[in-house]
Amino acid sequence: MSKHRDHGGGLDAAVARYGGEKADWIDLSTGINPVSYPLSDIAIDAWAALPDAAAQDGLVQAARAFWKVPHEAAILAAPGASSLIARLPALWPKGRVAIQTPTYNEHAGAFEAHGWDIGASPADKGTTVQVAVHPNNPDGRMWQAGEFAAPVTVIDESFCDIAPEASHIARTAQPNTIVLKSFGKFWGLAGLRLGFAIGDPDLIHRLSTLIGPWAVSGPALAIGREALRDAAWAEATRRRLADDAARLDGLATAKGASLVGGTPLFRLYEVDDARAWQKRLAEGRVWSRIFPYSDRWIRLGLPAPDGWDQVEAAL
Repeated sequence: MSKHRDHGGGLDAAVARYGGEKADWIDLSTGINPVSYPLSDIAIDAWAALPDAAAQDGLVQAARAFWKVPHEAAILAAPGASSLIARLPALWPKGRVAIQTPTYNEHAGAFEAHGWDIGASPADKGTTVQVAVHPNNPDGRMWQAGEFAAPVTVIDESFCDIAPEASHIARTAQPNTIVLKSFGKFWGLAGLRLGFAIGDPDLIHRLSTLIGPWAVSGPALAIGREALRDAAWAEATRRRLADDAARLDGLATAKGASLVGGTPLFRLYEVDDARAWQKRLAEGRVWSRIFPYSDRWIRLGLPAPDGWDQVEAAL
């Protein structure tokens, strides 16, 4: 039985503890774009029929063009990046994986569940796989190419669509490399459950057999293809997220927080007492993220355009 791992979300528990109706709350505990990609009408066939090869190929081609994927690399669409993370450790004989912390804890959890030893440095003896979250969650750290030193490299770029120029996607032309992409964060459609693994064709083929057929729903194939082709929306969204992140920094630092890092989708602050800050925000019906390994870090996502007054009042 896998143990529970700390995550953002959990708004229902916050409502039960602090009161109010769910509709009264703003959930800033995740790093999901609050202005999601606008959905078009979806053909009934996308709901009623098994996804066909043409629809899957259309999504993969849109992904290849959007992320400028090298022709040497293969692309696998899956029902969320988390489903890929859970299966990745099965691709190699169990051994030692380097995962520098703090970071997104599902990676270590998945390797532990498959019997791997967890280390921090790819230079440690016996390390065969290195996992890097780029930009890192929660501090936004960007990894440099020279820091990848294990025989196999997994780069989780779930938040990298805010800075495409920083992507390591070109590295997927090399063997033994996988880059993960999340659709839910940047496009604000986490409930759609769509993610991608891009890289070494042999590894991607083996990962595909673990995921199984018809892994991505027909509606997700259609929405993902349309969104990935909409470069104008993506560029406008990057500008808006950067402006909103700066606005949130101004509000938080005015109340005594210090910016530690983050991305335009979430901000990480150091405060005098993270639990007290979370409680004060919750009393204003704003949910935030704190961490079991730090009593001074608090992470805030961005509010929707109509939520700024409530966030400012709660702060």
